[in-house]
Amino acid sequence: MHRVLITGAGGGIGRSLRETLRGVYRVLRLSDRTALAPARDGEEVVDRLDIADMAAVEKLVAGCDGIIHLGGVSGENSWDNILHGNIIGLYNVFEAARRAGVKRIVMATSNHAVGFYPRSQTIDHWVVPRPDSRYGVSKAFSEALASLYADKHGIGFLCTRIGNFGEKPIDSRRLAIWVSPRDYTQLVRIGLEHPDIRFEIVYGVSANKRSWYDNLNAYRLGYKPQDDSEPYAAEILAREASQPKDPIAERYQGGTFCAEEYDAPTPPE
Repeated sequence: MHRVLITGAGGGIGRSLRETLRGVYRVLRLSDRTALAPARDGEEVVDRLDIADMAAVEKLVAGCDGIIHLGGVSGENSWDNILHGNIIGLYNVFEAARRAGVKRIVMATSNHAVGFYPRSQTIDHWVVPRPDSRYGVSKAFSEALASLYADKHGIGFLCTRIGNFGEKPIDSRRLAIWVSPRDYTQLVRIGLEHPDIRFEIVYGVSANKRSWYDNLNAYRLGYKPQDDSEPYAAEILAREASQPKDPIAERYQGGTFCAEEYDAPTPPE
């Protein structure tokens, strides 16, 4: 990999990867709808565009060896916005990559593609999607489209079901799903560099003792996470001890994404 594109480079994960991948690949091409910091001469190319514009995306992916796809809407939103960024935009990136001959894509999918699994259940990468939101539906779609482009067009995909990315977990739910910047960088490099990836789903989480995920597939590919949320647990749990809890949010792995707009007469199993 010499020239790697990061879509959604203005978000928190994109900004972090811009730093942690600096010097790893000869050129980073960075794109977002919002303005980005100026390119470092000789190391970066910066583009401002909307991934729902196919002509712009075709120019963006030209000459790239691999793509880290973070672009789109990063949380629950209206269907029109989800459709624009996470369905149309996603398709444009994959199709433009196919036309340009790109052979490897690392994709940010989400724990919200499987958010309606109960917290009492440990799940692996083989479970069927149970999205908890329109956003979660778009991430389940992204995994299905990646599978199609892997099988039909031979593009290698690593789909990373990201839990919660940050320097440290900020609440009790994130004790189970947190991923540190250095651990996520490791997963991204596996996705771009591992020789045998065709279509794989892994969980983008650190080695959290409280995890709801069996991440054996990531470990099979060589993932060796260095961080664990447990050192933050006592402080977080003490802070939340007297806080009211929504029973639906607490029952399911997707948390408040499950509780928002929830009006089913009985909770699903």
